[in-house]
Amino acid sequence: MAVHNYDVVVIGTGPAGESAAINAAKHGKRVAVVEKQPMVGGNCTYWGTIPSKALRHQVKQILSFNTNRLFRDIGEPRWFSFPKVMERSRVTIDQQVAMRTNFYARNRIDLYGGVARFKDPHTLVVRGEGESLEELVAGKVIIATGSRPYRPADIDFRHPRIYCSDTILSLSHTPRTLIIFGAGVIGCEYASIFSGLGVKVDLINNRGSLLSFLDDEISDALSYHLRKHGVLIRHNEEYERVEGDESGVTVYLKSGKRLRADAFLWANGRTGNTDELGLETIGLEANGRGQLQVDDHYRTAIPHIYAAGDVIGWPSLASAAYDQGLNACDELLDRDYRYVSDVPTGIYTIPEISSFGRNEWELTEARVPYEVAQAFFKDTARAQITGDTVGMLKILFDQDTLEIYGIHCFGDQASEIVHIGQAIMQQEGAANTLQYFVSTTFKYPTMAEAYRVAAQNGLNRVF
Repeated sequence: MAVHNYDVVVIGTGPAGESAAINAAKHGKRVAVVEKQPMVGGNCTYWGTIPSKALRHQVKQILSFNTNRLFRDIGEPRWFSFPKVMERSRVTIDQQVAMRTNFYARNRIDLYGGVARFKDPHTLVVRGEGESLEELVAGKVIIATGSRPYRPADIDFRHPRIYCSDTILSLSHTPRTLIIFGAGVIGCEYASIFSGLGVKVDLINNRGSLLSFLDDEISDALSYHLRKHGVLIRHNEEYERVEGDESGVTVYLKSGKRLRADAFLWANGRTGNTDELGLETIGLEANGRGQLQVDDHYRTAIPHIYAAGDVIGWPSLASAAYDQGLNACDELLDRDYRYVSDVPTGIYTIPEISSFGRNEWELTEARVPYEVAQAFFKDTARAQITGDTVGMLKILFDQDTLEIYGIHCFGDQASEIVHIGQAIMQQEGAANTLQYFVSTTFKYPTMAEAYRVAAQNGLNRVF
């Protein structure tokens, strides 16, 4: 068995692992990465962010075509099967893999394919294809193995009509009806995707409202538009059992309801990928969801072993994972680093959602006086031109100082629009003010112009 020595070994090539490895290499460290998939990119590229967002984009294009009056003059609406849409989305995955493979080669990072397991706190054994073994000795280790769907033991995921958010990507047909259990971010995104393909969706939520961490008005808007596209939302429900047969799946709920559909998608929670690491060998322990505990330096209980990305839990976003990996590496390099805490939310439903900062409920609970500034997309020229008139921009701000407390956006390009507000909110002192949006010229027609419209609306409320 060959033995190799490195300054830093990174386990996983998702956003956290990639940013950590490249950062270490650029600062003169000898770096190796270990990836269990045949190619680099991690779960983000193969099962999570990239395929689901690419799917969502294809479906949005189909919806735009089928609802555009101009296209109706030259032909009938077109509907595409799920496999056909997924096939087009794989082009993006291939492009991502090629690009990211080049990153490692360009930075002279050694890549090992296989499953890494700790032999001792500084040594990893990598088991590759054909039971080949490599031993990596590292001064520092960064665990960035990501997460996978949580799959309860009482549901038979081997059944050909029962899926999780990973296996749904291999769906070989378009079901007429679909039950989705779990109305979190992933469940809501897939409800949008399948309803956009004409599938009748039952979305089962074990809470009282959709995405309760969002601003109430935004959550209500999402509920309305999902229902408008044919999604039946069932709140405060828990499953008793799920049974699949040759023709479909029956879900028995604890409330006594019995639901029937062609297929079933479980989208309720995720588990950190730590079970194959041999953590017991080095005295590390993951929690019940397979996640590792870290301090605000991204260090585990063993100081030279760091963890970043979905494997440490919140916020389980690719954007945050990239920054976590980057900053974990900066810390081990004794460079300035930050603990990632202020993260914009991005939810790629149709229409999409994004937010940054506090919402109305949080401000009211903290007894912080605030006022609301609003702009409705239907009143902006760019939205009227594109036809994407659904949605709004909402700014929460201090009544006296005009300090901005929160940005909440629902509608086309919401995940792009939010960054303008985020940039202003992160300015220090008096630079974070609603007045900026009135004093700055915004290009017309643009979606960003909604900031000027909202700011003027807000100022009219307080002056």
